Amino acid sequence: MITTKDVLKWLLSLLSPYKKHVVLALLALFVAASSWLLLGQGIKLTVDEGMNAEQLHKLNTAIGWVLAFTVLGCLATYFRFYLMTWLGERISADIRINVYNHLLSLPPGFFAETRTGEVISRFTNDTAVIQTVVGMSLSMAIRSVIGFVGALVLMAITSPLLTLCVLGAVPLILIPLRIIAPKVRTYSRLSQDRIADIGAQVDETLHEIMVVQAFTAESVERGKFANTVHSALKAASTRIHFRSMLIGIIMLVSMLSIIGIGWLGIRQVLTGEISAGQLSAFLFYAVFAGSSIATVSEVLGEIQRGVGASERLLELLATQPDNAGGETQPAICNEPPAIQFDQVEFSYTPSSSLFTDLSLTIQPGECVALVGPSGAGKSTLFQLLLRFYHISRGRITINEHDINTLSLQSLREHIAIVPQEPVIFATTVAENIRYGRPSASDEEVKQAALQAYSDEFIHTLSDGYNTELGERGVKLSGGQRQRIAIARAILADRPILLLDEATSALDAVSEHKVQQALNNLIKGRTTLVIAHRLATVQMTDRILVMENGKIRNAGTHTELLKNDTLYREYAELQLMG
Repeated sequence: MITTKDVLKWLLSLLSPYKKHVVLALLALFVAASSWLLLGQGIKLTVDEGMNAEQLHKLNTAIGWVLAFTVLGCLATYFRFYLMTWLGERISADIRINVYNHLLSLPPGFFAETRTGEVISRFTNDTAVIQTVVGMSLSMAIRSVIGFVGALVLMAITSPLLTLCVLGAVPLILIPLRIIAPKVRTYSRLSQDRIADIGAQVDETLHEIMVVQAFTAESVERGKFANTVHSALKAASTRIHFRSMLIGIIMLVSMLSIIGIGWLGIRQVLTGEISAGQLSAFLFYAVFAGSSIATVSEVLGEIQRGVGASERLLELLATQPDNAGGETQPAICNEPPAIQFDQVEFSYTPSSSLFTDLSLTIQPGECVALVGPSGAGKSTLFQLLLRFYHISRGRITINEHDINTLSLQSLREHIAIVPQEPVIFATTVAENIRYGRPSASDEEVKQAALQAYSDEFIHTLSDGYNTELGERGVKLSGGQRQRIAIARAILADRPILLLDEATSALDAVSEHKVQQALNNLIKGRTTLVIAHRLATVQMTDRILVMENGKIRNAGTHTELLKNDTLYREYAELQLMG
């Protein structure tokens, strides 16, 4: 459970690298508040001494002090506003960097359970709220507190009796603060959650827009989105209700107090207990204190929103990667290594196990195909080798190095992967290929494209290798996207290759090109292939038939057709389909 203390500690840790800016901002804030408070003394001098026709020089002196305090207050306000706004922007930038870096370290299981739109909402909306709080609301609250305390001290010096009357009204302000402020915070958090739901739904719908339109589900999605927006509006309305109630009550109490004090102060002037200048200064301080309380009540809602946003971000940052390994990064291999799964046990859920005693050895440089029905555990082998998930028993080794003793970077730097759905980023062709090795030269990128049989179609694009491919590579066909992904893996030049080969949805020409590219890719690598087509299994050294998390048979294509009914059925239905 994240508390306000945790939030405060986190925000202070974010501000600590910028101590100089914080100190200067607080100094400017203190000077500004003090200037406006001293303005009351200038008013007192003006009323008591400046209205005497025989003492015009005193009026000039009093007006001079008023002008001096005004200019000083304005200058200090400039620096306070600039520094606090800068700190808000800087903190927001740091939070986004920290959250993004943390997200990159989280395993796929986290993103399988958390909607992308929810994460994006925390990443953008919540950091924007914190930026507003640190850059504006917090400084206004601190300034108002200093102003209130300073006004109270000067009021006590001017008239102790009237000050006691003001203090009598303070409990009437603190009671609604105590009762209503927690509700504002609760509904601020709820409102942020509902806004996150909106982001999640938009992200999901636009991501799958073709499916939505193909099934003419626009009206259904509109209805769902309208309900989500109404839920967000309802939560926001409740938050606004309590925040408005808080502001209204505090303003009512403040104004009634000022009116009452004004009435009592005039009576004291008439009886000669205080001068007109003292009453003017006192009323100035009373109004100043009242406006300070009103400001605090207004920004309190924003501060509560900031606390709620901070809680959501801290929850995200508190999510620990479950794939921590060794800190060293030894060179596992430069040549194609041996891979071994030794009595591996693994389950996605506590109630059922996928692998109970899986053992498998892949020889150096061997190309092994995995075939079997959906749910047999083929893709899971890839995920375990990449340590996206942890095994519960047994061990996985690469050249006798237990992968759990290696750092993630060291492990994954030895593995290249071509997924079933090729990932194309919204950048140029060259940058998509260079993703496999960012330091690669343009010539190396081109050579990888040539080996992947991509160069020929790349030159037909509008800007060749500099063509922007759009989101998820919408400008390319399925076969072209796969060949870009293969070129990326060739450029990475890693000794282990994981290939989720998906040519079944391609036309004959595209499949032939992709198959040629795959032949180049697997040379000189230890390769695991999830096979979908006959041509793929025929180019492998060995085929493993998997079913229900077990390896039920192994052999060549011809051998398995003769002695394994499951493989024969699978081959007839899919590999040869």
